[in-house]
Amino acid sequence: MYRVLYRKWRPKVFADVIGQPQVTRTLSSQVKENRLSHAYLFTGSRGTGKTTCAKIFSKAVNCLAPVNGDPCNECELCRGIDSGSVLDIVEIDAASNRSIDDIRLLKDEVNFTPSQAKYRVYIIDEVHMLTIEAFNALLKTLEEPPEHVKFILATTEVHKLPSTILSRCQRFDFRRIEPQDIAERLKYVAGEEGAQLSHEAAMLIARIADGGMRDALSLLDRCISVSNTVDVDIVSSSAGLMGREHIYGLIKAIASGDTAKCLMILDELHKGSCDTERLISELIDRFRSFLIVKTVHSPENLLVCTATELNEIRQISDLFPKETVLYALNILTSATEAMRKTQNRRIEAEMALIRLTRPETDESAAALGVRIAQLEKEIEMLKRGVLKASPVQTVPSEMPVMREIPKREEKSESFPAPKEAPISDEAPPFDEAPPFDETPPFDETPPFDEAPPFDEAPPFDEAPPFDEAPPFDEVPSFGETPNSEFRTPDSNNSSLGEFKGFSTEGSSSTFGAMFAAGGEDDDDEPFDFESFVKMHEGNHKKEETEAVPERREVFENKYESSFEESIPETAAAGSIDRTTWGKIVYETEHLFPPLIGQLTGSVARIEGGTIYITLADKNLKIFVKEQMLGKFVTQAAASILGKEYKIKLD
Repeated sequence: MYRVLYRKWRPKVFADVIGQPQVTRTLSSQVKENRLSHAYLFTGSRGTGKTTCAKIFSKAVNCLAPVNGDPCNECELCRGIDSGSVLDIVEIDAASNRSIDDIRLLKDEVNFTPSQAKYRVYIIDEVHMLTIEAFNALLKTLEEPPEHVKFILATTEVHKLPSTILSRCQRFDFRRIEPQDIAERLKYVAGEEGAQLSHEAAMLIARIADGGMRDALSLLDRCISVSNTVDVDIVSSSAGLMGREHIYGLIKAIASGDTAKCLMILDELHKGSCDTERLISELIDRFRSFLIVKTVHSPENLLVCTATELNEIRQISDLFPKETVLYALNILTSATEAMRKTQNRRIEAEMALIRLTRPETDESAAALGVRIAQLEKEIEMLKRGVLKASPVQTVPSEMPVMREIPKREEKSESFPAPKEAPISDEAPPFDEAPPFDETPPFDETPPFDEAPPFDEAPPFDEAPPFDEAPPFDEVPSFGETPNSEFRTPDSNNSSLGEFKGFSTEGSSSTFGAMFAAGGEDDDDEPFDFESFVKMHEGNHKKEETEAVPERREVFENKYESSFEESIPETAAAGSIDRTTWGKIVYETEHLFPPLIGQLTGSVARIEGGTIYITLADKNLKIFVKEQMLGKFVTQAAASILGKEYKIKLD
């Protein structure tokens, strides 16, 4: 009669037990020295040799001629125990004999002396299945049994045993058998059975067995039934695994986010009768390999695979960031748990694949981490591409754009424009302005002396409405003025109103005031703004500044007078008088020329440690930033008032 391999090749001595030296060495030593305990507890995962060691131990303690702690397997008792004819060795399945009545019957039997053997041995398998009442009934007998009784308890879930049971037994932990040890044992058994087993196939069986020799021998038995020459393909088909091409194709589809391809591969495997739960388990095993490769320097010590498979795992693992691998393991593990609670496992597998390929459908924190990791990977790839394309022309990200604004030095030699003069927001950009040679000659434009004097201008209520006035961009800006000298009607009594196109109230520029203040002096020389700036900064030369102080005095007087005309009287508490505020405004515009004209017509008041500024034109608040204004007004106010204030816009 045919016997399955795991029963036929069950070890008969401690030396034949694979992968448990910490247990077999101790038990054989106790038998050899006759230092036997009354109760033993064997714990470990399935197929690691618990029941086998219990049977060998029961033969060894009763053997008539033991050999170095092992049974001889030749005497009458050894042969009787193997055949089951010796009734003093009792095996109890606690899963079916778990009640208190079964334990009471056992307590009655232990009082009888052995009929044939030296000791009556009770092997209680899956002891964790006993009820609490049964455990309590067994306590006293387990603690002080008769001299001729030995108990061996075996379990895969030791955490379910009461501590009172654990404290009365000698505990032996059985480890998972190493894959290399399982493979060597399988090749030996296959050779004895007349079959050929390749090393790759043996390693695959060992990996599927997950440390259990019984499962490995059962799978080998199925493979030999198919063919005497066992290779990887036969093992995969016998174990219900899909081919390596399918599993790696599915993983690559997950990496590329191709949901449709993943579902098509799953459908193909489902039609081929592939076990869906086994498929998810295989994916878990692969992603675990990716995680180990990304984490450990020597993954070959933790992975059961050949060198070729390890290289393949390394290459595919580069497609996934570590966050994605962890997320995939979490999703697949949850899917495995859900499959055990539902009848349609395919739906759970499809849901898991959709979550893996589309993390945006998952609102968990882990999915968000995966999306961030993908963005970081794409940014890194873009950076590498930019660096490879133009490694020299890269611009630092912290460089402000204002430093790359059009050049301002290309101006006329006879009338240089100020380097830091502001440009109106409505003026066309520099690159769109017409070239210098296309500008109409100066004689074609009406001279300034033909403009009507200020007192002859029509009153405000008679002025044309705003929509009928010419737009601002039709008035030539300072930077676009043709190369010619400005002429004023009266250089001694010129005022801001005498310049066409400039005024003090509501104006967005004070260039007219500067020209009026710096008009023709005694030697009919035009106002040199560059010299004035250099004088104020202390960088000019002495021989170039003989006439500048006089111009500065005239400039300050005119500037203050313009503010005296434009700033209205105010009776608000804490308000700053016109003269003082005019000096602060002048100093502010000198510190930061782009602010020239922005504070024209404004008023200010002091409340506590803050200066509140009310602009004449409320629309200017859109263009004037409070942070920029506060920096320079604070400096100007500190120099005029001798105290620093915070700045706020009303």
